Amino acid sequence: MSGNTFGTLFAVTNFGESHGPAIGCVIDGCPPGMALSEADIQPDLERRRPGTSRYVTQRNEPDTVQILSGVYEGRTTGTPIALLIANTNQRSKDYGAIAQQFRPGHADYTYWKKYGLRDPRGGGRSSARLTAPMVAAGAVAKKWLAQQYGTRLRGCMTQLGEIEIPFEGWEHVPNNPFFAPMADVSPLQTYMEALRKSGDSCGARLRVTATGVPVGLGEPLFDKLDADIAYAMMGINAVKGVEIGAGFACVAQRGSTHGDAITPAGFASNNAGGVLGGISTGQDIEVSLAIKPTSSILIARPSVDVDNRPVQVITAGRHDPCVGLRATPIAEAMLALVLIDHALRLRAQCGDRGGDNTARA
Repeated sequence: MSGNTFGTLFAVTNFGESHGPAIGCVIDGCPPGMALSEADIQPDLERRRPGTSRYVTQRNEPDTVQILSGVYEGRTTGTPIALLIANTNQRSKDYGAIAQQFRPGHADYTYWKKYGLRDPRGGGRSSARLTAPMVAAGAVAKKWLAQQYGTRLRGCMTQLGEIEIPFEGWEHVPNNPFFAPMADVSPLQTYMEALRKSGDSCGARLRVTATGVPVGLGEPLFDKLDADIAYAMMGINAVKGVEIGAGFACVAQRGSTHGDAITPAGFASNNAGGVLGGISTGQDIEVSLAIKPTSSILIARPSVDVDNRPVQVITAGRHDPCVGLRATPIAEAMLALVLIDHALRLRAQCGDRGGDNTARA
C-alpha cells in the first residue's frame, strides 16, 4: 500500500491501524535547533482524542505521544522525528459480526476489491484513528511556523447537521465540545442528544484559518498553495468538500465584487481566501470543509457480503454520531503541514527574500 507520506520537504509518513498495538508517524525534514518535547504536541492530541464528551465515541484512548528520535537535549536535530501513540482501548470483538460484510459508506468494499483482504477492526487502515499522528505532526509544524512567522492556526464548527452556527468569537471555541464559536451551545446539545438516541448520524461544516502567513507560499502551476490545501483537506476521513475563500459563493458574485481590491493599506477584502495565482498573498488563509455523516450507525442498512449475498448491516461498537465534532484539530494540523512544507520550499528557492510579509493587509 502506497500513499502514506504527506509533504515534500517536511514529509510525514503515517503508520498503524485502528486496532493494532500502536499508531504513529515519522517526520522527515524538520529544521534543526527547535526546542521540542511531548508537551508541545500533547495539547492538540487532547483536543482530538476520543472519549472527551458524551457526544463522541466512548473509546477511551489517552493518546499519549512519545518522541522516539530526532530530538537531543530538548532540540530537534534535523534527523527523522518518530512519534508513537499506543492503542490501549481496542474492542475488536465488536467487529466480528461484520467481518464478512461490507458496511455502506465505509471503505470495506473498495479495500476488499483492491487488496483482496481487509482489517475489519475499526476500519483498520481506513480508520479516522489514523488522523492522530497527523495532529501530532501538525503540532510540530505549528510551533515552527509560529516561531518563524508568527503564524496562528484556528478552527471552528460553522454548521452541525441542519443547524447553522453563528460566529460570535474565537474565545468560545475551547469552551464547548463542538468547537463552536458561540456562547450558548444548548441547541447543539439538544440536537446531538436526539441524534444519539435515534442511532443515526449527521454531517458538519468546519472553518479553519491561518493568520500571519508570509507572502509567496505556493507555485503558479501544479503546486498551487490552494490546490495543496484542498488535497490535504480531502485526505481527512469523511471530508467530501473543500472551499477556499468565497468558495462556491463566488458563483453568485460579480467580478467587480469577487476580485479583492488592493489599496496602499492592503487588500480591501479576502474573497480569494489568501491565495492568488496559487501563491499566498499574506492575508489570512480561509478554508471551509464539509464532512459527511458518520457511516457507522445503529440503523440497519442493505448491503452484501463477500459472497455477494444480500445482508442487513448494523454497525455495533463505539462511534461518533458526528465525526465533525473532533475534526477541527485535524483540519488545523493538515493546514499547518501544507504551510510549513511550502515555507521550507520558499526558503530553499528564494533564500532570504522568501516570506516577505510587507504586502499583508
